[in-house]
Amino acid sequence: MKETEHSNSSILKEIAELLNEETEIVAMLKGALVKFLNGTNFETGWIFFIDAKGRSELVVHENLPEALAHKDCHYLKKGGCWCVSRYRNEELKKASNIIECQRIESAIAADVGDHAGITHHATVPLQSGQERFGVLNVASKDTVRFSEDELALLESVAFQMGSAIKRILLTKQEQEMALVKERNRLARDLHDSVNQLLFSVTLTARAGIEMTEEDTVKEMFKEIQHLTQDALTEMRALIWQLRPKGLENGLLEAIKVYAEMLGLQLHVTVSGVLQFPSRIEETLFRIAQEALNNVRRHAGVAEAALYITVTATDILLVIRDEGRGFVMDKNTKLLSIGLQSIKDRAKAVGGTADWVSEIGKGTELLIRLPY
Repeated sequence: MKETEHSNSSILKEIAELLNEETEIVAMLKGALVKFLNGTNFETGWIFFIDAKGRSELVVHENLPEALAHKDCHYLKKGGCWCVSRYRNEELKKASNIIECQRIESAIAADVGDHAGITHHATVPLQSGQERFGVLNVASKDTVRFSEDELALLESVAFQMGSAIKRILLTKQEQEMALVKERNRLARDLHDSVNQLLFSVTLTARAGIEMTEEDTVKEMFKEIQHLTQDALTEMRALIWQLRPKGLENGLLEAIKVYAEMLGLQLHVTVSGVLQFPSRIEETLFRIAQEALNNVRRHAGVAEAALYITVTATDILLVIRDEGRGFVMDKNTKLLSIGLQSIKDRAKAVGGTADWVSEIGKGTELLIRLPY
């Protein structure tokens, strides 16, 4: 008994050290799961993150048998399961034995590979205080029921994982707050210095036009005034990108005001209720900003259309113009900085970005985000 307790303490210590060192959630969970399996009689394991709407995502797995790993873990990702259902209903409070698992049963029934004697699993919620993140499932060959000691150890590891997830999320939140603070500082500096200087140049050019009688000099001052006005518009757009104003009044209002600042007439159509998490809302706003910037700079038109459709699980954002359009070289995967930024922002929240464009017939940007 003492030897087992010593062994368990060593496992928990090793896992705690790893959890304290890692700064990325998936890598942290992967490493902790590997250590746990190597130091116990459990042979395989997998972790689901489950969001506030009850949607599960398989984020980590280790040493899965062929049947469960088949086609990118198809049978683990699809169908129902007691552990996920109990978690969604807030009935899963501690480490528990699973009497039956529909996902494992489906994989075995499909006969898509060796299930290595894995027929049942134990499960435990991943949480920190009142915050819940998902479930950790582990299994062993020809094991229907795990002992109380094994479940207690599993619960201890899950507690460590939950605390580490919370720590990393808090760290990321602090980093994001620091980034917002720095963006605000840069925006203020740009507004107070460069923006004011450009405005002064515009006034000086206007005065020069009125003071001279020579047509050549007048034209030169007009050109300076025109270029400076363009630079002012670009600068204001940059300041907006650093510190978006208007989001407190709603996403649509912020996008409309931004389009107006760029000198674009924006036609808006909405289907569904616009109530999103703050991260999704800012992502939509940033994507719309970049898309409208592209319209102003490249499309050669002064109007665009924006459509937002909200379903129970997804948001579809479409921005369309009838401008010049473009054709991307099929032999290169390089995108413009603007398009790459849009693609990266969508991908960062689990979404997709696509576009359709044709010379002389405009461009349509299609964004789909889960929420």
